[in-house]
Amino acid sequence: MIHLDTDQPILLTGASGYLASWIAHYLLQQGHTVHGTVRDPHDVYKVGHLDLLDRKHPGKLVLFKADLLEEGSFAEAMQGCEIVIHTASPFQLRVRDPQKDLIDPALRGTRNVLQSVNEVTTVQRVVLTSSVAAVMGDAREVEDTTDGVLTEDNWNLSSDLRHQPFSYSKTVAEKEAWRINQEQSRWHLVALNPAFMLGPPISSRLDGTSTTFVRNLVNGSFRSGLPDLTYGIVDVRDVARAHLLAANLPNACGRHILCAETYKMIELGDQIKAFFGNKYRVPRRQMAHWWTYLMAPFHGYYSWRFLRHNLGYTYELDNSYSVKDLHLEYRPVLETLVDQVKDLEERGLV
Repeated sequence: MIHLDTDQPILLTGASGYLASWIAHYLLQQGHTVHGTVRDPHDVYKVGHLDLLDRKHPGKLVLFKADLLEEGSFAEAMQGCEIVIHTASPFQLRVRDPQKDLIDPALRGTRNVLQSVNEVTTVQRVVLTSSVAAVMGDAREVEDTTDGVLTEDNWNLSSDLRHQPFSYSKTVAEKEAWRINQEQSRWHLVALNPAFMLGPPISSRLDGTSTTFVRNLVNGSFRSGLPDLTYGIVDVRDVARAHLLAANLPNACGRHILCAETYKMIELGDQIKAFFGNKYRVPRRQMAHWWTYLMAPFHGYYSWRFLRHNLGYTYELDNSYSVKDLHLEYRPVLETLVDQVKDLEERGLV
């Protein structure tokens, strides 16, 4: 057991991100001082919503400039912190150069942050935002389980630099974090592995993966139907609260799958339609597999290799350890979807 002084500032990397903004919101609500790192503290488009949080909690949110690829750039923000929450990592599904755009920032960024943790002796705990993508890559990996259920004992074995490079980046980064942690005995590591995060954003940015996905579900972009794909879903607000629990609970340890439920894509559409009726152009059917293969080159999201290893597979993600270790309570996916659609309505985006 370790004893944390939560009156000390807490370092939050990537503070302007979709998830990190909610973490900052909850930390500030609880009275914590937050040292948030961003690439450019003067970029109003990316950090303007953090300025609003700062106005609500004067003097409690301090932004620092830091870059994942610049060694030592997190050291200043880390001074005096006992808790480091490391969320900063690129989340892009389509990139030109996977090594440069995904692997290097995730892997070298993790090394960079943890190197500073090793040097800043006040740090006692690191909460790492990993991903369920580090637990599984292709859904066909479920064939290697005995009951179709994936747990924290599983690691992504199917991703590489050319196939699902984002998933690969999360896998190598988390493994590196555990390696660095095991080479010392002063600070403790807790990893969180969220599934696909949905829910309303704090930022007004429109380019987030979650926002784009839900907008497409209701604006007719999937009018030809939805592919037969399964995803674990979790509310971004629950993931943010999980970070606070992982930071504050003295005995929290290990990896934690964060997932409310797993759904086929068509089932997500069904939930939206059940609540909103015919208000939106929600897809009514699941595409046949042959049609999905035919349409894949036009959508650009799914390669044929991805479809071969994911289309038609179902699986479950075991969230029981997060409930036991973090005492986390999950809100229903319907609530998450409704809140996000209503948020899009308020912003005039649907």
